[in-house]
Amino acid sequence: MINITFPDGNVRQYEKGTTAFEIARSISEGLARNVLSAKVNGEVWDATRPLNEDATMQLLTWNDVDGKKTFWHSSAHLMAEALEALFPGIKFGAGPATDTGFYYDVDPGDYKISQEDFPKIEQKMLELAREKNTYCRKPVTKDEAIEFFKDKGDEYKLELIDKRGADEALTLYEQGNFVDLCKGPHIADTSRIKAVKIMNVAGAYWQGDESRNQMTRVYGVSFPKQKELKEYLELLEEAKKRDHRKLGAELELFMFSEKVGSGLPIWLPNGTALRERLMDYLKAEQEKRGYLPVITPHIGKKELYMTSGHYEKYGEDSFQPIHTPREGEEFLLKPMNCPHHCEVYANRPHSYKELPLRLAEFGTVYRYEQSGELHGLSRVRGFTQDDAHIFCTPDQLKDEFLNVLDLTVGVFRKMGFEDFTAQISLRDPETPEKYIGTTENWEKAETAIIEATKEVELKTVTEYGEAAFYGPKLDFMIKDALGRSWQLGTIQVDYNLPDRFELEYVGSDNQAHRPVMIHRAPFGSMERFISILIEHTAGKFPLWLAPEQFAILPISDKWEAYAEEVKAQLAVHDIRGFIDNRTESIGRKIRDTELKKVPFMLIVGEKEAENQSVGVRRQGEGDLGAMSIPEFIEFFKGQL
Repeated sequence: MINITFPDGNVRQYEKGTTAFEIARSISEGLARNVLSAKVNGEVWDATRPLNEDATMQLLTWNDVDGKKTFWHSSAHLMAEALEALFPGIKFGAGPATDTGFYYDVDPGDYKISQEDFPKIEQKMLELAREKNTYCRKPVTKDEAIEFFKDKGDEYKLELIDKRGADEALTLYEQGNFVDLCKGPHIADTSRIKAVKIMNVAGAYWQGDESRNQMTRVYGVSFPKQKELKEYLELLEEAKKRDHRKLGAELELFMFSEKVGSGLPIWLPNGTALRERLMDYLKAEQEKRGYLPVITPHIGKKELYMTSGHYEKYGEDSFQPIHTPREGEEFLLKPMNCPHHCEVYANRPHSYKELPLRLAEFGTVYRYEQSGELHGLSRVRGFTQDDAHIFCTPDQLKDEFLNVLDLTVGVFRKMGFEDFTAQISLRDPETPEKYIGTTENWEKAETAIIEATKEVELKTVTEYGEAAFYGPKLDFMIKDALGRSWQLGTIQVDYNLPDRFELEYVGSDNQAHRPVMIHRAPFGSMERFISILIEHTAGKFPLWLAPEQFAILPISDKWEAYAEEVKAQLAVHDIRGFIDNRTESIGRKIRDTELKKVPFMLIVGEKEAENQSVGVRRQGEGDLGAMSIPEFIEFFKGQL
């Protein structure tokens, strides 16, 4: 018998060789029908794979992220089988699940896969799905895998195999007439896949290397029910309307210029007002909590990032060295703020009585992203982080972490994000070479995060292998108005950078000690946060945050002077807006202001000027009637 421990701590005994599917069926037939895979000792397995040792296990369904990814990964294999049937001789690269479906990179040879082929690919996938073919896992040696793909003539798979160690365990998966090199996991059989949609086709360099040949990337999505596909496509239509790139242009928030360079956003006046209001809000919250502002340069010596470890880990993703013409020094555009803040701390000696020291900066950093990966504000080459680094004693760590946690949750709620989960991101114990620092320090840092989240009863999930290279972290997964999940905000505990920079404080024992460092950024980056906020609100920002809170619309130019009086009275109460003095009809002005999503429209004409009033319209709601200016001010403040 083997002992299986479930997420609630319950332990049950089963016969050796039992599968997760059989365990699910022993609980209920309904659960067995819904199980797609299982997380065994932190690793996702096929639900049909036998368990031969004691293990922790979580049964995964469509409602779990890893369950969805198992389903979509299996769908990628089904799509590959359909493509092979429709385009004989096609060759396959990699076909993973993504956060929103799946894709497969293929070399179609003489064929050109286009949008016209989508219906027949979908039809073939559903035809194959109805055959109820099982996904069979077959462990093989490296030599066996090489022999199989040589016979098939697929050089891409051979290249992937060649990168594996001589004794590394490999697996093939077979369903129907298709066999793939894959570590899994997969669903039990193809019949679970009831609805499919081919979404797009694009070019993609093999292995992401621009010097290699370009393959065809076929994107798809699939569901266990046709109804879910219908709802998903409706959601996509709504998402198109909310696309931050579209709304950013319409609302004149930001722009890009090819002359400036791809992935380098330029903030227009409206976007700058929005951005600065967000920054002012966080600065005020930080000031209440004892943060000290600093400003650091946009470049730093290469040696700085070698000391921190960032060059070793991210050197290829940094803009390459800038050489001084005479001294021969090498600088990098700043990829991270933390090494600079370590130098701020090291600027003078510190006593334990001065700690915690909380340094905050809205620091702009630069990362090289391939042009094909850039996406509006959400993936850029230059972005500003709401970065802060807290240097504290080990005894202060838990309280400081809880303080940061409280600040971060408060920021999300202020912005209207109520549905979120905190992801505890830990080391992957199987790949210790990915991380710097001692095991002892890692264990202390991981324990601090876990204990703090338990103390405040925060809803969490744990993911191994998602830690930063220098420390574990707490990442916040936010759901927007459309139910989409985004990673926003992070808190990281770091014992390692203080070691690498030899940071010290004098303790109560008059001896030198290492501080602990907390990295935190509630917004993450201003650019990405604003892109998500635009789509979450559909451009209708909270009243306190809106770049323009009102537009005064004179019925004709005769009433522009009165419009200026109204604007001046509102400005006294910090209510901001503009006068639309174009020679357009009042109907046209109202329509245009609606499209710009300005919260309030104030109509002024002869009657309003005589009565010292305004005709009030609310964006999306229509006419609210006439109000005196004091009445409108009181009403407005009640809406904040």
